[in-house]
Amino acid sequence: MARFTVAMVDYDYDSLAPIEEEVRKLGGDFIHRRCRDVAEAISWAGSADGWIVQYLKPIDAAVFSRCPNLKVVGRTGIGVDVIDVPAATAHGVIVTNVPSYCESEVSDHALALILTCLRRTATYTHAVRRGVWDWKIARPIPRLAGLTLGLVGFGKIPRALAPKARALGMNVICADPYLSADVARKEGVELVPFDELLARSDVVSIHCPLTKQTERLFGASAFERMKRSAVLINTARGGIVDSDALAQALKRGLIAGAGLDVLPQEPPRPDDPLLALENVVITPHVAWYSEDSIVELQRRIGRNVATACAGRVPEAVVNPEVLPKLGLAR
Repeated sequence: MARFTVAMVDYDYDSLAPIEEEVRKLGGDFIHRRCRDVAEAISWAGSADGWIVQYLKPIDAAVFSRCPNLKVVGRTGIGVDVIDVPAATAHGVIVTNVPSYCESEVSDHALALILTCLRRTATYTHAVRRGVWDWKIARPIPRLAGLTLGLVGFGKIPRALAPKARALGMNVICADPYLSADVARKEGVELVPFDELLARSDVVSIHCPLTKQTERLFGASAFERMKRSAVLINTARGGIVDSDALAQALKRGLIAGAGLDVLPQEPPRPDDPLLALENVVITPHVAWYSEDSIVELQRRIGRNVATACAGRVPEAVVNPEVLPKLGLAR
């Protein structure tokens, strides 16, 4: 088998040892660099057989046409929105990701944001640090038991979140156009239309992918249909929420609060209006993270990319329609 090279063209990890180990197991060489932009990545790793990207974008037709040896591009995560998948397919390049690795972490983080927003723990902490010791400043606080949690999308992460919420006494409903009522019942949740979910939910937690259909799904119209006491949680993708509309909704009291792990622009600009609102909790796109998940993520993406470089089908293929062009089959 011919030796191959896998290049990691951007990253913010302290160590890449699990990726390198998986690549070397399959007979490849591993190189890495924190490229500032796509042009630098092409100049540095244009002859590599495989790329791994974290945030660098756009990985598009210009990349594929200038990197003729490229067989595969892998993304360290679930989403592949930094990669132009149709362009990759047109150029015979496999796109791979890690579609399942952090369900426990993200569902835990969503629950932490729910509790923080409803129990107002961040508000109290900031007040105590300012010398204010007063239980009244964050009223009203509801009892969790009996509240309704609405899950937008019902993939693996919300399926992990649902039983955790029910353990706290919450009722769980979901909206997902690809889910059958029978499956929902088996999972112990009620399947409802999106509009009904907005109207009934005390907490709305987003778990759908970012697509043309879901981009800015939560805009002014959605917030007007929610309860005035409702809280919005987003651990999915920032672009699903119109952040300017969200800021206005929070200022006007259309909804009571928000817990966000993702934003349309990351990091946010210093004058982002959401940063000035006390009824917003923001974390830095960290819901996926634990020490265990980061090792699993690196191992699986390293194995997927190296497998494709070696001429075999990796565990996860985002664009399976490319496989026949390459003489491969699952």
